[in-house]
Amino acid sequence: MTRRLLFGYLAITLMVLGVLALPLGISYKDRLVQAKTNDLVKDAFVQASRVQANVAAGRLEPAVAQQLKDYAVHTDPPVRVVVVDGQGDTLLDTNPLREDDGGRNFAGREEFRTVLEQGDVARGRRYSDTLDSDLVYVAVPIAENGRIVGGLRLTYITDPIDSATRRYWLFLGSMAAVSIAAVALLGVVLARWLARPIDKLELAAVALGKGELGSRVDDPKGPEELKALAKAFNRTASRLQELVASQDAFVADASHQLRTPLTGLRLRLENLEPDVADPAREDLDAAIAEVDRMARMVDGLLTLARADRGERKALSPVDVRPIIDERILTWSPFAEERGIQLTNAVGGATWVMADGDRLTQVIDNLVANALDALTEGSVTVWAVPRETVPPTVEVHVTDDGPGMTPHERSRAFDRFWRADPRRSGDFGGSGLGLPIVAKLVRADGGEVRLDETPGGGLDAIVTLLAVELLPPPAGERRRRALYR
Repeated sequence: MTRRLLFGYLAITLMVLGVLALPLGISYKDRLVQAKTNDLVKDAFVQASRVQANVAAGRLEPAVAQQLKDYAVHTDPPVRVVVVDGQGDTLLDTNPLREDDGGRNFAGREEFRTVLEQGDVARGRRYSDTLDSDLVYVAVPIAENGRIVGGLRLTYITDPIDSATRRYWLFLGSMAAVSIAAVALLGVVLARWLARPIDKLELAAVALGKGELGSRVDDPKGPEELKALAKAFNRTASRLQELVASQDAFVADASHQLRTPLTGLRLRLENLEPDVADPAREDLDAAIAEVDRMARMVDGLLTLARADRGERKALSPVDVRPIIDERILTWSPFAEERGIQLTNAVGGATWVMADGDRLTQVIDNLVANALDALTEGSVTVWAVPRETVPPTVEVHVTDDGPGMTPHERSRAFDRFWRADPRRSGDFGGSGLGLPIVAKLVRADGGEVRLDETPGGGLDAIVTLLAVELLPPPAGERRRRALYR
């Protein structure tokens, strides 16, 4: 944010400097040349009036010629004076380029044609190959009694003007550099003043979006508009926290209150079994199964509510291997009763950063879902370390059941969503098992996904951050977390 604001300030500054400075620099030389040319026109007419009689006579007196030479030397910058008669023959050249220029004829030059033939003032600029420089010239006619008797040309080299122009460009560049430095300094201060509260607000909004409902923005130092926005955000976050807390409390309380009447209803239905005749036995069993499904749904809602309301526990190194062994031992009788083979396969270092109770509950839910999907076959629970960055451990619960379509896998973690009956079997899942798993795994900083096995079954994969085991000093095992 600070960089973008600073770049914006500098871009605007550069644009303004370009709009203001470039035209000044480009036109500076033209203004100097124009001013000097206007001065030369005045001087040319003065000098032409001084030599008018001499030119009409066809020769310059020594005193007059010396005056022109003195004028040419003492002008800043020095000029070259050329005086010609009516035929363009040279009467005076104060700075001849060659020794024979004293008798040179200038009638073929454009400026002298303008002067001698048209009687107009000629002015212009051209490049001199001999001098390797730009020249500026002014030529005026010399007339007597309305008749053109000759012409006078003043020429000067623009090198001094070019030097002045370069100095002017250097001055403009220096002023631009000072301006940019000042804008950069002030821009950093202003950008930080503006960006800091915005960054804080962004961090708080991101945290709120991740479910940290206690996220708030401290009283920011900045514009009043940002302060008002921060206060509005805090009020919104507080209200949202209250609404979510109220909703979770309602779900938890309702779920807790529903458990007792559901238990009572099930007992009453079971008490009716001796008095129900065979034709109605099927309806009674269906009613008991529906009560069981409702009880599981209530338990799931209560678990989710507790997970949402519970504080984040500190993570610690946990070995996945004994947890898997224990859960296999716990679920094996139920699996054997249904004719399902339940096995485990753990290889490599399987220490992760997690909460042991949450990880146990995650494995229980995944194993229960896998067993509910099968009437026969096998379920395998296994874990394997992955050399990712950062290193992770994957916990897999794999079955060879009917599996899920890609669309079903994408929706499996939605609350109350239930898969095809082929997957859920006759047990009528509540649609809360996998959402509970996702909630618990995210609380441990991990991820969970569903993949298809090569045989078409389902592979539930829980990815958690791994820890590195250090050699046990003095007979005691020490563990160091690589990533917290």
